[in-house]
Amino acid sequence: MGDLVIGTRGAGEPEGSGRADQSAGSSGPAGPADGHGGPQDAAGPHGADLPEEDGGAPEPQPGAVGAGGGDEPPVRELGEPRKERKPRSFWKELPILLGIALVLALVIKTFFVQAFSIPSESMQNTLQVGDRVLVDKLTPWFGAKPDRGEVVVFHDPGGWLNEVPTQQSSNAVVRGLQDVLSFIGLMPSANEKDLIKRVVAVGGDTVECDGNGPLKVNGVALNEPYVFDSNPEFGACGNRPFGPVKVPADHVWVMGDHRDDSLDSRYHMDQPGGGAVPDGNVVGRAFVVAWPLNHWSTLSVPSTFSQKGISAAGFAPPALGAAGALPVAWWLRRRRKG
Repeated sequence: MGDLVIGTRGAGEPEGSGRADQSAGSSGPAGPADGHGGPQDAAGPHGADLPEEDGGAPEPQPGAVGAGGGDEPPVRELGEPRKERKPRSFWKELPILLGIALVLALVIKTFFVQAFSIPSESMQNTLQVGDRVLVDKLTPWFGAKPDRGEVVVFHDPGGWLNEVPTQQSSNAVVRGLQDVLSFIGLMPSANEKDLIKRVVAVGGDTVECDGNGPLKVNGVALNEPYVFDSNPEFGACGNRPFGPVKVPADHVWVMGDHRDDSLDSRYHMDQPGGGAVPDGNVVGRAFVVAWPLNHWSTLSVPSTFSQKGISAAGFAPPALGAAGALPVAWWLRRRRKG
């Protein structure tokens, strides 16, 4: 009497028998002798099943988690290594990578930077035939306008280009490749008529070039070291003197650096705009020569266009100056009183 009998069950005994009998000396009545005792016969003092003597967990019931029953997957055993996913093969990931690259290229071409090829000698020696320049297309989206001295790419205002600038191959495969590259901005399109020139005057400026030059903007003679001196006889005007011309508002006056080989604003004065290009036609500013590598260079604004007096708005009108001085005078009076 009083010994714990664990895990023994006589033949023919029902499930649940073989639990520990009530210990000797414990309070409460002893259970029935047939093994079907009260609540504490089937459970310990706190109502929980006593563990098996060998320390093993109770046998899982069908449908319980980890028993392989029901719809739930079996629980991973403690210490069992986690199964790693097999990585995709390179050939399966390649179409995804190409798709991402294509989307990025289209976004960059549309909003940020686009490559253009130089088709003619009109911008020598700044740019050579076949050079690839990168054009900033982002700043015009924020309302920035082209400024004097910048090299810009612009759409044909109408009648400047009477022929297709880029010839396509007669080979269908090569032509298809050209179309794809031009679509994503890595090659100029045969359907786009774009030009590249230097802005020498903006809206409101007066520009002229008499005789052999020099070129004048708002009466100031420009020192132009970037002009290609292929024929000194013509000077800064090339073979086409003009002016004076008042540039309309929101337009720019453009000229090539190779003055006697550039069909620029001088040659289109009889067309709408008087030779000036609308700001809205400007695609963006060319800021670097990216290819070939031995021609790599930045396209900064020459110091020529920082000459004193070149800006038509270089001096503020007296009324505007007085209006700007009033807030300063008021602030100084407040400080003295304080």
